[in-house]
Amino acid sequence: METIVHTAQTGTAGRETDPHAVPPAIRVTMATGLALLAGVLCSFGQAVPGFGQLANSAGPWFVVAALLVLLAGLHRRPVLPMVLGVVFLELMHVGYWAATNLRGYPDVLSVTNFWVLIGIPAGLLAGAVVWAVRSTSAWWRAAAAGVTGAVLVGEGVRALLQVAATTGTTFWTIEIVVGAAVVVAGVYSARTATARVVALGTGVLGALGVLAVYLLLG
Repeated sequence: METIVHTAQTGTAGRETDPHAVPPAIRVTMATGLALLAGVLCSFGQAVPGFGQLANSAGPWFVVAALLVLLAGLHRRPVLPMVLGVVFLELMHVGYWAATNLRGYPDVLSVTNFWVLIGIPAGLLAGAVVWAVRSTSAWWRAAAAGVTGAVLVGEGVRALLQVAATTGTTFWTIEIVVGAAVVVAGVYSARTATARVVALGTGVLGALGVLAVYLLLG
């Protein structure tokens, strides 16, 4: 007797698809809920000793937004993940705003809020990073590592220069080390000399750019 086991289904385009794969709509819904939850946790995290800087710094928010875009799984073209990056980052702001007010600390969320406005280019960049990570191009993958590390290093250096006197230096030093490690990992994992230059160049120049923006905005 012949037994046939179906491990995959063939889609309309002739590609084999995993019947156990999570549908895109569900993945986006999960990422949406997690974005709100991340904002809520950041609000509560600010009151936890040792976690205040982590919850209140832009670098980790950028990384979380990128991870949520990656979870959503819609990154075959750059436009959609970039839009999702903005959506998820702004939903994190909504979660933070709601939790902060429920905790009894008045907080205002508006389209003119500084962090809401910054969330637009930051979200676009986070989505672009995810698309680049999933790209088949070694150059784009290297650039993704460089940009991610640059965001962390740039913010960390700015904090050491401007706010470390009141917040301490521990978290910002760790953020710089993690960012530098991401850049180094991008350089090390690059398969060509050009890709290594791209990873290092975007890391160094990107960090300087992030630092310059912070200093310019005060």
